[in-house]
Amino acid sequence: MTAAALPFWSITELSEAIRRREVSPVTLTEAMLTRISELDAGLKSYQLVTPEHARAQAEAAEAELDRGQWRGPLHGVPIALKDLCFTKDIPTGGGMPIHAAQKPAFDATVTVRLAQAGAVLLGKLKMTEGAFSAHHPSIEAPRNPWAAERWTGSSSSGSGAATAAGLCFASLGSDTGGSIRFPSGACGLTGIKPTWGRVSRYGVMPLSDSLDHVGPMARNALDAGIVLGAIAGKDQNDPTSLPDPVPDYLTLGKAGSVKGLRIAYDPAYIMEGSDPAIVAALDAALAVLKDLGADVRVVPMPDWTDVLEGWTTYCAVETAYAHLATYPARASEYGPELKGLIDLGYATTGVEIARLQIARDVFKARLKAFFAEVDLMLAPVLTGPVPTLEQWANERSADVLTNVLKFTAPFDMAGNPTITLPGGFDANGVPIGLQLVGTHLSEALLVQAGAAFQRVTDWHLRHPKIG
Repeated sequence: MTAAALPFWSITELSEAIRRREVSPVTLTEAMLTRISELDAGLKSYQLVTPEHARAQAEAAEAELDRGQWRGPLHGVPIALKDLCFTKDIPTGGGMPIHAAQKPAFDATVTVRLAQAGAVLLGKLKMTEGAFSAHHPSIEAPRNPWAAERWTGSSSSGSGAATAAGLCFASLGSDTGGSIRFPSGACGLTGIKPTWGRVSRYGVMPLSDSLDHVGPMARNALDAGIVLGAIAGKDQNDPTSLPDPVPDYLTLGKAGSVKGLRIAYDPAYIMEGSDPAIVAALDAALAVLKDLGADVRVVPMPDWTDVLEGWTTYCAVETAYAHLATYPARASEYGPELKGLIDLGYATTGVEIARLQIARDVFKARLKAFFAEVDLMLAPVLTGPVPTLEQWANERSADVLTNVLKFTAPFDMAGNPTITLPGGFDANGVPIGLQLVGTHLSEALLVQAGAAFQRVTDWHLRHPKIG
């Protein structure tokens, strides 16, 4: 790797160079801050850059190296956070102008854990309003670095744009209906939506508490595993966080393969309503996995229609609850998309919520039985190519949103982990994302399979021509 390509180095490469003292955290951080200042005026991925904070963390990381102390693979590595992760005394707005000046009195657990791992925080990344489907009308949305006229994905739009453009080496996103997977797929990244509860949500502004997942977005599966390993685990401040031990995702990913893994593929689920380019990318990925020794099986996906159709309503009710302090009291300051979602929540009856909860429990049980017979499932991220900004703005109706969520929302409703991988490019040169889905707490297997796939493909090595 050349110095010119440094912004696109993987964390696995970079961390070794830092550990061997070939790259200085201080010099690296200054270079990244300069790159942001030069390029982000066009990309608009950062809500806030934190140069003083970044320099202080970089200097501390370098001083520790001078003393022979190395915290691990994130030591001295510049990263960024979606702007719903609390940062003490640093504004955290959640994509909402009414919270733009909010300076939390404490750090989110994920913020603390990244700092303990030695990471350097470059800043806070833009996101859609309240982590729903659209940016507030007063906030200019980030641009997809592959094609400025294309959707960047929501709601972790800034995370997708900044990481893909080499303005950070990894970022955190959140996923309630697909918001780690959409920007990862649209921007050619690898993202992990972990098992619900695998990562603490303490200090993370909610959209829908029982659907929200926090996870990494990075260049490849090993990098995503490194970040996940740093932030995962039980947190006494989040009673819903899972107590299970956190594996060494990096070591397992490096050593693992897909040989003998039972990987399910449901043509009926994948092909109905999907663009031929998406199906072709999935077929190509299947061929790679077969060549690597995976046992690819055609297995019907459990009926997903009820949880997909009910996702918006379920999310709406929990979003209304999350916004009690400011809605309806400050409803006039909300954008139309988030306002409409909350209004739907208020209009939903208890009987309807009971029906959706039962459907959700049934789907969870059926999916658990499904994964008793297979190890992983391959699916797309989107049904078609990444839409243009105009298409996304004009077609974002309830029906269209449901179609967009087809391959993502069911696994938020069930809480299952997924890994999104770059799987090719469409006719417009925009990335195509695919995902592997696993049973609860199978993140190590997902990293292992993703790393094996990426050892023989190069989609994850390509980056947009920027800077």
